[in-house]
Amino acid sequence: MEPGSTVSAVRSQRVLCREEIRPAVIVIKEGKIHSILHDSEASAHTAGKVVDVGNSLIMPGIVDCHVHVNEPGRTSWEGYWTATQAAAAGGVTTIVDMPLNSIPPTTTLRNFHEKLRAATGQCFVDTAFWGGVIPGNKLELRPMVQAGVAGFKCFLIHSGVDEFPHVSDADLHAAMKQLQGTGSVLLFHAEREVQHAAAEKGDPHEYSTFLRSRPDIMELEAIRTVTQLCLQYQVRCHIVHLSSAQPLELIRAARKAGAPLTVETTHHYLNLCAENIPARATQFKCCPPIRDTANRELLWSALKAGDIDMVVSDHSPCTPDLKCLDSGDFTQAWGGISSLQFGLSLFWTSASKRGLSFFDAVRLLCKEPAQLCRLDDQKGSLIPGHDADLVIWDPEKEFTVNEDDIHHKNKLTPYLGLALQGKVKATIVRGKVVYSHGSLSSKPLGKHLFIQHKTPSPL
Repeated sequence: MEPGSTVSAVRSQRVLCREEIRPAVIVIKEGKIHSILHDSEASAHTAGKVVDVGNSLIMPGIVDCHVHVNEPGRTSWEGYWTATQAAAAGGVTTIVDMPLNSIPPTTTLRNFHEKLRAATGQCFVDTAFWGGVIPGNKLELRPMVQAGVAGFKCFLIHSGVDEFPHVSDADLHAAMKQLQGTGSVLLFHAEREVQHAAAEKGDPHEYSTFLRSRPDIMELEAIRTVTQLCLQYQVRCHIVHLSSAQPLELIRAARKAGAPLTVETTHHYLNLCAENIPARATQFKCCPPIRDTANRELLWSALKAGDIDMVVSDHSPCTPDLKCLDSGDFTQAWGGISSLQFGLSLFWTSASKRGLSFFDAVRLLCKEPAQLCRLDDQKGSLIPGHDADLVIWDPEKEFTVNEDDIHHKNKLTPYLGLALQGKVKATIVRGKVVYSHGSLSSKPLGKHLFIQHKTPSPL
């Protein structure tokens, strides 16, 4: 498979079709899955060349709905060219770009158009966009819905960048009223400042000092607010990057009461734990923080039980200087972890040890993220009529994360040197090979995705 080439049919001994894995040939026409045939039927329906990938597993391309690309404005941190190349190398065929930390943030229709201009001609995989809710922008929300944003994100605590301020309760009620009837979704960074016993002053070079500054109760109280709003307005709500298991009971109760609420967690909360973070290792800092091993295992249990709906990267890179590597000061370092390229492998390395299946991987990494973004009519499943977005990978193959293989603009990640299981061989976006065996297509082959929501009645 040459990068940049168009594939008309692909055969494997392991194709993940609905509820079974079987030998099959996927026939592709005009970028869509035309049919999935048993091997014996294939020759009569595939006039073109069939690419045979042997025993490699074919499943839907990953949909990563939590990515900070940071363009325009902070392209020294990342950018569409490098972010989407990294995505392609990791089997991710669709990303959804967060409204921050680009400058300007995606909080007005004009800013959304500026972001689209910045992304044009740069995306190696398909890309959709979140808008943002900040104080005072409520009248921008419906125009952005109509322009095709997937939904909106807000912060209940300082976002880390001044141009994307966090919202008050009044802002939230105003936004909810605007979003009623649109079918759109509001995403919450769910931490709140609370009156808790001030953490004793600790050594800023020790991870435990930072962890004590962001206790579980900050997530618990924020999620209490989210569940109340969700039940009151019946607007779809989504909790991004859940790190604490403590709010799970609140989440279960709200859903049982009829709240249209979904929840994600991230690869770092499922793979890393506080006890193993060395002093001064600021590449591990993120908000909310990585917590202890017992908490991590409760997150895995919640994934298995269906209380957490999906797993995403929350890829949030920056330049090395902002990670304060020289001083190793956790309190001053930027909070964010780079992992876009390694999400599938990270997930499978840990999930396979805990008894999760390939079908769980598809549900958590493909189907549910596509559904959140209203892309499930074209992404996230291997079914006829859907986009021919495929990841071809070897789930048994082990590899070590080396800096030379990383496509992110900045190579710093807590996963450097880690041995992972599950290596991506090729990534196909709408029938075109964007990545194959270490090489990328010479030009970007992705497109922008605009979400069609309902047209709401006037307020």
